[in-house]
Amino acid sequence: MRDYPTPPFAPQAQAVPGSQRKMVPQPDCGEQSYVGSGRLEGKIALITGADSGIGRAVAIAFAREGADIALAYLDEHEDAQETARWVEQAGRQCLLLPGDLAQKDQCYKLVADTVAHFGRIDTLVNNAAFQMTHATFEEIPDEEWVKTFDINITAMFRICQAAVPSMAPGSSIINTSSVNSDAPKPTLLAYATTKGAIANFTGGLAQLLGERGIRVNSVAPGPIWTPLIVATMTDDDVKSFGAETPLGRPGQPVEVAPIYVLLASDEASYISGSRYGVTGGKPML
Repeated sequence: MRDYPTPPFAPQAQAVPGSQRKMVPQPDCGEQSYVGSGRLEGKIALITGADSGIGRAVAIAFAREGADIALAYLDEHEDAQETARWVEQAGRQCLLLPGDLAQKDQCYKLVADTVAHFGRIDTLVNNAAFQMTHATFEEIPDEEWVKTFDINITAMFRICQAAVPSMAPGSSIINTSSVNSDAPKPTLLAYATTKGAIANFTGGLAQLLGERGIRVNSVAPGPIWTPLIVATMTDDDVKSFGAETPLGRPGQPVEVAPIYVLLASDEASYISGSRYGVTGGKPML
């Protein structure tokens, strides 16, 4: 068993959306450890929020399992290029797709660009997210509430709707929810609300697309050490991040990636409409 970092962590505030290169300790996205076994050989995957954190870990794992990657991200170009380097080092193609998913046209464009380049989409991973911490209800700005919904759930709807026509039977959609969908953290009210919406969206969409042979599932991570944490939480929250879990630490992105691999693979051919917790021991019932 690998000895992963435990709190306390040093203060390290960053501007949103944050850069993985500046984090201490560096998140482990499986760069040195993930070993593939051909489970996604020849598949095409579109992954949003794939420049760092969970998205990077999924991109690396998918590439080492044999998939080519369309990598969507906001504007963290150096982080995205580092992810692309790992994908290409695995012998797979990587298409970089920068842009703001709060914009309707960008949601459609990244799907169109992926299909134009690769010809289809076999696996869609909706992982991009935005959050901010607020101590009181009154201080949440209206425009920030709308932005959180636009990025976290409305973009997901748009991307799925645009992608489905290019997805054949046997394809997979995987949406990143959160432990907050089950146990909402009050200081992350807007984010937690969207994560509950994602869980419900996933369950409903799985039923709508079942007759087409397209599977839809969600993954609900607990506290995972990613740039979003240091860019949106207080120093005190960062210092103790993950300490409340039964395992006493935050998860690393590499520890989340294997469930995405399973759900993208043909091994999960009868798994749809489900939510999978990766929570460090916190129950999701």
